[in-house]
Amino acid sequence: MTNAHTIIHTLIKNEVWTLLKEELTKLDVPAIVTLIERSNELQSTILFRFLPRGKAKQVFQELDPSKQKKIIDGLAQHATLLTNLMNDIEPDDRTALFEELTGKVAQQLMQLMSKENLQITTQLLGYPEDSIGRLMTPKYVAVKSHFTVKETLSHIRRFGVDAETLSVVYVVDQNWKLINDLRIRDILLADPDDKIDDLTKHELIVLSAFDDQETAVHVFKDYNRVALPVVDSSNTLLGIVTVDDILDVAEEEQTEDFHRFVGVKDAIINPVQASVSFIYKKRIGWLMALVLMNIFSGYAMSRFDTVIESMVSLVFFLPLLIDSGGNAGSQSATLMIRSLGKGDVRGRDWVRLLSKELAVALLLGLTMAVGVSVVASWRAPDIIPVVSLTMVLIVVVGSVVGMLLPFVFTRLKLDPATASAPLITTICDISGVLIYFSMAKLYFGM
Repeated sequence: MTNAHTIIHTLIKNEVWTLLKEELTKLDVPAIVTLIERSNELQSTILFRFLPRGKAKQVFQELDPSKQKKIIDGLAQHATLLTNLMNDIEPDDRTALFEELTGKVAQQLMQLMSKENLQITTQLLGYPEDSIGRLMTPKYVAVKSHFTVKETLSHIRRFGVDAETLSVVYVVDQNWKLINDLRIRDILLADPDDKIDDLTKHELIVLSAFDDQETAVHVFKDYNRVALPVVDSSNTLLGIVTVDDILDVAEEEQTEDFHRFVGVKDAIINPVQASVSFIYKKRIGWLMALVLMNIFSGYAMSRFDTVIESMVSLVFFLPLLIDSGGNAGSQSATLMIRSLGKGDVRGRDWVRLLSKELAVALLLGLTMAVGVSVVASWRAPDIIPVVSLTMVLIVVVGSVVGMLLPFVFTRLKLDPATASAPLITTICDISGVLIYFSMAKLYFGM
């Protein structure tokens, strides 16, 4: 912890409130967020109470949801502070907070909000969970197409104070139907007497309030925008979504996919706060399933007792061969999952990708066969043909399995990230044992 943090916690402990307020004014928003995140519930509440109203809003919006809930609990006896906070924070951030709260607490907080903010929040909460409607904010600047540039700039100065962003201005008709959007740069560089309608000649990109949030992630990436308009089925402008909210969604999706990929189906947002029993229950089912699958690997080996007894040197290369297949499969699965998640690959592409994966896997297998042949020439030269051919086959099998599993999961309406590395490794273990000892039995005529 930094010296400033130590000083502030000492001031709280000694109840030196005047100096505490002075010290907090010296810190910027990120520093205060870090300080509150590292403080206990009582310290966090005290720190928040001494923040100026404007800074309190900024800090609260940057806090982790679990810390936000603790501050809400700590401020329960301070109605004025809570009222200010609920009315000050941005609509999309307020909606995200309400999603984390129990119905009773959310209802109590709604009673503190202004009529306008309550109406906005109720509207946003009415959209499906994980929809773009939950992310959007109604705080934007819209102008009419018949405005001149001069009138538009005057309008922006008058109504743009509370806008989420002024990088983009939206053009609507008399019925609030979206016509187009304009970058503020284009407006500033235009002649003051130019009509807005004359500046809106580019393609309009919009989002539907009912689309999934992942759709917005792909659109922002493809078009490199800082904000996009959100419309309903009749093209009425409802709000906008900004890139900072989309970055949060993308991070959540990547975190969830990562946890699923390593075998934890339900992502644990904060493993420090999760109980031992919770983590245990989320992991044991998957691991027990893999244990049962590995029984088949042991059974397969037992069917080749005669081969193993005749050529004990075969056992030396078994871990190397099956690990190679598992590693190749995990590589392939990782690439496919990432490509599916980014939208670069669609379900119908599996046939075309299969032929490409077979070619790559064959080259990889041949290269790795050369390496294992060198090792075998020193350890057991007589089994070089067996380990070399097995290496090629097992790398091809592992790569194909790793590539196909994400597509199978997608077809079954499951998250492709659940095609995890342990599952691929287990499949490669079983197939590797069968391929290796079958090849040995065939080659040596046993």
